[in-house]
Amino acid sequence: MEAEERLREYRGKRDFGRTREPSGQREPAGAGPRFVVQIHDARRMHFDFRLQVDDVLRSWSVPKGPSDDPHDKRLAVPTEDHPLEYEDFEGVIPKGEYGGGTVIVWDRGTYEPLSHDRRGRPVDFAESLEHGHATFRLRGAKLHGEYALTRFRGGRDGAEEEAWLLVKKAGGRMSGHGTPDPRRARSVRTGRTLAQVAAEDGEG
Repeated sequence: MEAEERLREYRGKRDFGRTREPSGQREPAGAGPRFVVQIHDARRMHFDFRLQVDDVLRSWSVPKGPSDDPHDKRLAVPTEDHPLEYEDFEGVIPKGEYGGGTVIVWDRGTYEPLSHDRRGRPVDFAESLEHGHATFRLRGAKLHGEYALTRFRGGRDGAEEEAWLLVKKAGGRMSGHGTPDPRRARSVRTGRTLAQVAAEDGEG
């Protein structure tokens, strides 16, 4: 599916005359697939976890945020695909717009797909997501190591809302960052907190 088609839902929910969110024009970056974790102080505070898959960012809302503790199983609810430029988005989405609230870039970096079939042969990452289980290694400023996304409810033909679990795999080093207090957390892009972004970038 082409990016134009994949981004139709994203664009349909937004008025780009009001929001400073990107509309999606950038070509895929060449330095390996990217990931970004944003903190979003909207109607409910949550983390947005995004992985570059081909020419879009596949996205999940993670209410409690990703954890570097393998014992933590984090609920991850899929949202619409986002454009690649969203990796850099930080600012205030106006009230009345979809997702109105403040956004900071909590972490970002590259990731390495690790999905294999039962014979140990590599599986295309998009295909592994379609089948409901994908493993990958994050190389971010804060998050490091192997993680897995596993669908446990719903899906394309399911009546229930689709839901996944985001879990760090055991082994390797722990970064020591854990899941931060969102209101104290600072952007890896600008060093600002949510409150600072709201004050500096907000309307009026």
